[in-house]
Amino acid sequence: MALKCHDTPKNLPSSLDRVVLVGNPNVGKSIIFGLLTGKYVTVSNYPGTTVEVSHGNITLHGRKFDVIDTPGVNNLIPMSEDEKVTRDILLDERPASVIHVGDSKNLRRTLLITIQLAEMGLPVILALNMEDEARDRGIILDKDALAKQLNIKVIGTVAPRRKGIRDLKDALLNPAEPSLSIDYPERVKQYIDKIAGLLPDAPISGQSLAAMILSGDESLREWLNKHIPDTEIEKIEALRDECQSGFNRPVSTIINEARLKKAEKITGGTIKRIERRRSRLTNFIEKTSMHPVYGLPVLIGALFFFYEFVGVFGAGTLVDFFEGVIFGKYLNPMFTSVVNLVVPFELLREMLVGEYGLITVALTYSIAIILPITATFFIAFSILEDSGYLPRLAIMSNRIFNLIGLNGKAILPMVLGLGCGTMAVLTSRILETRRDRLLTTLLLALAVPCSAQLGVILGMLGALSWKATVIWIGTIIGIMLFVGYLAAKVIPGDKTEFFLEIPPVRRPNLMNILVKTVGRIEWYLKEAVPLFILGTFILFLLHKLNLLKLLEKIASPVVVDFVGLPAKTTGYFILGFLRRDYGAAGLFDMAQHGGLTAVQSLVSLVTITLFVPCLANFFMIIKERGIKTAVAITAFIFPFAFLVGGLLNYVLLRSGIQL
Repeated sequence: MALKCHDTPKNLPSSLDRVVLVGNPNVGKSIIFGLLTGKYVTVSNYPGTTVEVSHGNITLHGRKFDVIDTPGVNNLIPMSEDEKVTRDILLDERPASVIHVGDSKNLRRTLLITIQLAEMGLPVILALNMEDEARDRGIILDKDALAKQLNIKVIGTVAPRRKGIRDLKDALLNPAEPSLSIDYPERVKQYIDKIAGLLPDAPISGQSLAAMILSGDESLREWLNKHIPDTEIEKIEALRDECQSGFNRPVSTIINEARLKKAEKITGGTIKRIERRRSRLTNFIEKTSMHPVYGLPVLIGALFFFYEFVGVFGAGTLVDFFEGVIFGKYLNPMFTSVVNLVVPFELLREMLVGEYGLITVALTYSIAIILPITATFFIAFSILEDSGYLPRLAIMSNRIFNLIGLNGKAILPMVLGLGCGTMAVLTSRILETRRDRLLTTLLLALAVPCSAQLGVILGMLGALSWKATVIWIGTIIGIMLFVGYLAAKVIPGDKTEFFLEIPPVRRPNLMNILVKTVGRIEWYLKEAVPLFILGTFILFLLHKLNLLKLLEKIASPVVVDFVGLPAKTTGYFILGFLRRDYGAAGLFDMAQHGGLTAVQSLVSLVTITLFVPCLANFFMIIKERGIKTAVAITAFIFPFAFLVGGLLNYVLLRSGIQL
């Protein structure tokens, strides 16, 4: 029997100004959100980037919309936190329209979500993104035929080029509910109707909720508890079990197969393929970049590009210019003269332009030293994102991650951690199990430096020999594998299987790179610079209260005698907890002015890389994993970092390696 997918709930309040973006991971949803609202959201060429809900406003012909960007999903019957968040947004309040962003290269996968939105009775606009990539693969979609079958507007888009965005905005003014019929077995249809009759009015249809329940969606229990008594819930669960008793397979499988059959039927009538020959160079890059042997030169080439662009050009040429010329010759002397002339109080003058001055130190560190390094890192990282290389890196790293009980998908939050560890902890939600998420969080906090910190590290390594770089990389990777291997034995749970969609290799889009880089620099200026100022102020207070020397004295048995570093580095390790890159910047400044030997520079870099995560990261771990886990991770990392630093110092001094 056919089940109609437009059974819309009646007499429910309607949020006429609410627009929700829904779609699979890695379909360009966040780019479209940014183009619609003008608000930046980080865009990545791999699954799992948009893990938080973002809002933005748009006004069309005097009508104001609140646009919500939801996490990428593969199903609206939640199997992860991301999918639950997206489903709950649709469940809690009925939007005026849903923009379903789909992949033109994979229409069948897209339609599986469209069908679920149709069952919910929601107004939908289907935006088929990446039309250019589909055409390059010889895929041509008949959008008019598809729109006729679905009874909704279907718009082709190429987000980085803004193609189709105007049509998408126009469609928001008059969305339509999809009209589909799905051939569920008669028994499934009967029990959907029975369960729907027991459910309260909701922003989405009772039929869709009943299908979720029959599919074994336990995440709905919380919503049911709020809206109906326990006796009704017991009846619903009894009907679910009764329905299942009539089949020798899970009802969830039967429901999914019916939807898949419908998606295949629609796809067959709206898609055609043409022969399109891809360039030999593109095919060669796609094959070699994932090859277990030939992919290594590609990886080495990517790392070399990173090192030269960020470590040499960013941390060398640009930092020398900004710190030595712009700030050293012009800005700092000017600010010092103005403050000494205008400010009457010695203490206030010292706070602004003294040894730990908010202007001469905080702004110099954050703008002259860190910003050039961070900006070049963001550019290089965006190029790798937009080229499609990062998922290939996940394929190559799968065997390595298997050694520590994870799979290649864990490389995605790890690599994102090179941008921001706080965001990386959030993106660990893409991993299937609590065990995988906990293990990844530990390794992120321990051994993955954020972008600004990594940039400073590359800058310091650039002043040393290539041996120092090899030792730093080898130590950090070795520690990650060692700790990961042991932690995988301790943390309970089974390793999950590895499935990942690989996007095509593409030429990085200049506009896309600029948008992402500018947005990330904007984030740095808003989020990081104030923390640099706060950290400098704390350092100033510690100095004036003579607490800094006291801390240096207390820590000297470890920092000086065991790790072999100057006592002054203690303050930078303390401030590294407020902001990882701030501590690294202090070490960078000491090294530039001859305050650290080559061995001390390398030992300090290894120690601060393994040091506790910054305060923002610490709070994010509390939010995602709980305070006990956050405290336990920090309590392990703090002494472990100094232990590794001390052992490395001992080995380097004993071996006599010239750095």
